[in-house]
Order: sequence, then C-alpha cells, then structure tokens
Amino acid sequence: MSISHAIRRGDPGNASRTFEASRTTVPSGLRRLVVGAAASVAAFGSLAAVSPAAYAQAFPPPAGLDGGQGPARDHLTVTVRNAGGEVDGTYELYCGPNGGSHPDPDGACAALERDTRWGKDVFAPAPEGGFCTMQYGGPATAHVTGTWAGRPVDATYDRRDGCGIARWDRLVPLLPDMGSEKHP
Repeated sequence: MSISHAIRRGDPGNASRTFEASRTTVPSGLRRLVVGAAASVAAFGSLAAVSPAAYAQAFPPPAGLDGGQGPARDHLTVTVRNAGGEVDGTYELYCGPNGGSHPDPDGACAALERDTRWGKDVFAPAPEGGFCTMQYGGPATAHVTGTWAGRPVDATYDRRDGCGIARWDRLVPLLPDMGSEKHP
C-alpha cells in the first residue's frame, strides 16, 4: 500500500500518525535512491536551462577537437637563447592542426602529445631537492609560453645540470636538439 493511499483511507485524525508510521518503515536504501533520483532530475534541469553558448564558454572543447578554430587550439611561443647559430630565436607553434614558424611543427606537437598525461604537467620544473648529475650542458636557455591542452604555459628551460638536460631533451624537437653531434 502506498503512503498516499494509507493517508486517504485512514481516519482524518490519524492521517499524520499513519504517514509517520509509513515513513519510518521505508527502507533507508530506498529513501537514498529516491532522494538521489530527485537530485539528478534537478541537476539535469539546471543544465538544460543553460544556453549552448554559455555552456561552450564555460567548458570549451578539448584542444584540437574544434577543427583548429577558436581558443581551444594549442598555441605556444618558444624563445631559444645561447643555443648557437640558426636555432636561436622565437618561434610560434600551433597544434591541432600543426603549423607556425617553428622549424618542425609536426615533431614538436608529437613530442608534446607523447608526454601529455592526465594529472601531469608536461612543462613542470625538475623537482626541488632531487639528485642531479653535475654535468653542464651549455649556456642554452628556452622560454615557452602560451596554451597547451587548455592550460596556460609559462616554463623556463636551461642545461645547467643533468636534471635540466633531461628535462630539455624530453621536449626535443619542441626545443632544439643540443646533442654533441650537432653542437660542439
């Protein structure tokens, strides 16, 4: 017998007691299910009230899924100094679709995609207090700014120790290859 049916059939003076008795016999799991369903309906209703334009502004599509149009397209500016010769300079890189003034946009975008992992920052600095080899990789520096995977980027690179060298080499060809066969 449903709760409303019990109230209608009962004595008008007993309606509140009948309701109370019926309410206390509802299993807690069923109550959670009903309350959860009501909350889901309310949440869905609030989403339906949002205009598509407002939703798109609040939640832009993942990088590269909008055909290269608009703010979701990955764009980086790479400035390289003291690397020697023709590799010094400032380059623009676009990914999804790949392009820009970077000498190897396909390779640079592939290197970034290869190292992009959920919950990890591709451009994170070497951990503080880590053990790094005491080798010097040269005076080259790089500064990368822009947007990658929908997040702002502002990262600095150098080759002053083993950790810096490893961090730099992980992003070749976004950053120039400074291997000994190319640079004395």
